[in-house]
Amino acid sequence: MKAGPKNLGRLAIALALATALTSCQAFDAASLSEDAFRPSANPVTVDSVTRDDRMAAIAREQHPRILATYGGEYSDPKLERSIARIVGSLTLDPDNPNQTYQITILNSPNINAFALPGGFLYLTRGLLALANDSAEVAAVVAHEMAHVTANHGIQRQQKEAEEVLAARVVSDVLGGGDTGGQVALIRGKLRLAQFSRNQELEADAIGIRSIGRAGYDPYAASRFLQSMAAYAESRTVESSANRSLDFLASHPNPPQRIDLATRHARQFGMPGVGNRERNSFLDGIDGMLFGDTPEEGFVRGTSFVHPILGISFEVPQGFVIDNSAAAVTAAGPGDMAVRFDGVTVEPRQSLTAYVQSGWVAGLDPASVRQTTINGNEAVNAQAQAEGWQFDVTLIRSGRQVYRLLTAAPLSSNNLKNVAGSVAASFRTLSDAEKAQIRPLRIRVVQVGAGDNVASMAGRMVGTNRPLELFQLLNGLGPGASLSVGDRVKIVSDR
Repeated sequence: MKAGPKNLGRLAIALALATALTSCQAFDAASLSEDAFRPSANPVTVDSVTRDDRMAAIAREQHPRILATYGGEYSDPKLERSIARIVGSLTLDPDNPNQTYQITILNSPNINAFALPGGFLYLTRGLLALANDSAEVAAVVAHEMAHVTANHGIQRQQKEAEEVLAARVVSDVLGGGDTGGQVALIRGKLRLAQFSRNQELEADAIGIRSIGRAGYDPYAASRFLQSMAAYAESRTVESSANRSLDFLASHPNPPQRIDLATRHARQFGMPGVGNRERNSFLDGIDGMLFGDTPEEGFVRGTSFVHPILGISFEVPQGFVIDNSAAAVTAAGPGDMAVRFDGVTVEPRQSLTAYVQSGWVAGLDPASVRQTTINGNEAVNAQAQAEGWQFDVTLIRSGRQVYRLLTAAPLSSNNLKNVAGSVAASFRTLSDAEKAQIRPLRIRVVQVGAGDNVASMAGRMVGTNRPLELFQLLNGLGPGASLSVGDRVKIVSDR
């Protein structure tokens, strides 16, 4: 959550739109306002985009939206030089001598990478934190370069336009009751999905060939795919829940991609061929910010704390908090969700009047009641809309009004308990508490005599399930061991 207010539309819509952008996604330039954003004046670049001015112009229109969604750029000269060296080695590929690229490291903890037509490439620092050597980063970058060189973005936009037209024909001409027309529409959507999967597999093949020719370990692609799949699995609230991270969401299933990536790598030899450049990469990410920024607030397990706003709250065990640029959301068992944001409300306007002012869809006026939460003026209300039930709690703290919105299916009996627990946990922080909250960073440390996986994980602070996270960040499978002198990543606030 930003230090400033966040606007919220109607409640039912807001909860549905709390997801992040997907990887390798095309964006609609027409939906952007040129006056609303300004492109960055200081991007991380390998070269300027000059090959195709028309495509570059389209990408520039999307650039501000991506920065706004992913927290802006992450500036770290040491890290930027490290990534620039990797990208620079890939631009020497003889199959693509003319394409130039602009690389931006996004200040987001999400695991993501994507490309836009014209050579705009994006990597999140969350993805870099998960990587363990230069070869793995090269595999991701080469995959995204392949989308650019194969014109996948343009092909996907054309295919999507065709499917939109087909859908309109089915709706307008055949009508919603025509079974044959509906089947045709469904088949069209499946063809579009298959087309996207084929693009991803093609980009994998091109990317692995590129990193192999550049001298990198070609097995880095399958290795990093395994790391991403393991990380996504760790973020799953329950087996039937959607992934909280979206890099793999629109791609072929991980086992299929990993198997095919391994087959492509064998063209260069058995495992062990190629350079990993692990030490130089670890030097580049040492000290890199991990997780959220002070301006967005921090997730500490099941707690959210904001040192600038001076507030905190907690969600129940089993919920996973996602602190995005748009809002703080938490997903829990039973399709429950919590959203937290802030809004500016005139001091002379009562919270009761504000909650009844029309922004809550399906509000039950009889449910509105005034209360206090840890000394703060508050109002609570209930609402229902489109198969969902909502608990709405407004809390006034100083000049700011905070909104806790909890949603559950109409069939759920847990809304009251969960919403009450979250609301009761809201409190303001003392100056001493705010001073003690520091951002987390990746620290590269050396394994000493007597150290093992458990003892190194014990040095992690401010994280949920430190042993599991330590294994994920270092690409360690079950039963893996460490050797004296190994360099590993831990997360610390020091």
